[in-house]
Amino acid sequence: MLLSIIVFFLVSGAVVGVYYALVHRPEHQAERQFEQRLKDLSSFETESGDAPSIVLAQKPTSSIPGMERLVATNAGSWLAALIEQSGVAITPGSVITMSLGFAAVLGLVTLLFTHMFLAALAAALLGGSLPLIWLKVKRSRRLRKFEEQFPEALDLLSRAIRAGHAFQTAMGMVAEELPLPVGGEFKKSFEQQNFGLPLKEALNNLAERVPIMDVKFFVTAVQIQRETGGNLAEILDNLANVVRERFKILRQVRVHTAHGRFTGYILLGLPAFLAVALMFISPDHMRTLFTVRMGQMMVMGAIVMQTIGFIWIKQVIKIEV
Repeated sequence: MLLSIIVFFLVSGAVVGVYYALVHRPEHQAERQFEQRLKDLSSFETESGDAPSIVLAQKPTSSIPGMERLVATNAGSWLAALIEQSGVAITPGSVITMSLGFAAVLGLVTLLFTHMFLAALAAALLGGSLPLIWLKVKRSRRLRKFEEQFPEALDLLSRAIRAGHAFQTAMGMVAEELPLPVGGEFKKSFEQQNFGLPLKEALNNLAERVPIMDVKFFVTAVQIQRETGGNLAEILDNLANVVRERFKILRQVRVHTAHGRFTGYILLGLPAFLAVALMFISPDHMRTLFTVRMGQMMVMGAIVMQTIGFIWIKQVIKIEV
C-alpha cells in the first residue's frame, strides 16, 4: 500500500514537472533573462557607501512564502553566489526546494526497501546534496572554461588599447567578440560602468563573480596602472603570457598525477561494483549485510572508510599551480 502511494506521488510529480517544462518555462525564459540583466546592474554600492545613480528592483529569490527569509541568511547568500558562478538560470529558493524534495524521496524509498533508519538518513543526505553537487560541477566547468579563454581576452584588450581605444571601449569589444563565459562576464562589467558604476567597483565585482587568481591579478594591475600610470598594453601582454605558462605547468601536473586520480576512482567504484555483482550471483549472501546488525555496521563502516580514503587520495594528488 505504501509503495503504491509513493509511486503515485512520484509519477504525478514527474507529469507535472514535464508539463511545466514544456508549457510554462518557454513563456518565462525571455522574461527571466531580462530580469537577470536588471539584477546584474542593480544593488551596488560604492566604497563611500553612497547609493548608485540607478537603482533597480531585485529579482525575487523564491515564489514560496517564507523562503525569502531563509534565502536572506548567510547560507542563502553563499547559495546565490554559487548559482551566479555556475551560470545556471535558477533561483536559490528553487535549489532549496529541490534539495528537500530529493532528500524526502530518496529517504522514503530507501526506508521502504531496506527498513534501516541509518541507510534512509544517508540516502536523504545524499539526495539533499545532489543539487549542490550539480551546481559545484557546473561552477568548476565554467570557471575552468573561463581560465582557458582569459588569455585571449587579455590579448584582445591589449590590441584594442594599442589601437587607440579606451579601456572601457576595449572591455565592450571583449564582451562582443568573445563567447561565454568570458564575454558574458566582461559584458556585465561593461554595462555596470556604462550605467554609472565606477570602473574600480565594476572590476571588483568581476573579481567577486569569478574567484580566480588570474582575474584578481588583472583587476589589481589595471587599478594600479590607473593610479600610477604605465603601459597597460604591455602589462596585459605579460599577464597573458604568465597565464599561458601556468596552464602548461598545470597540464604537466595533471599528466603526472593521472595515476593517482584513476586509483582513487577505481578504489571508490570497485566495492559498489562488486556489491551489485554479488547481489545477482549470491543474493542470500548479500542479504545478510542488510538484515543482520553486524552486516549493517560493516556496510556503514565500509562507506565511511571508502569516503575518507577517496578524499585522502584526492588531497594527496591536489597540487596548486
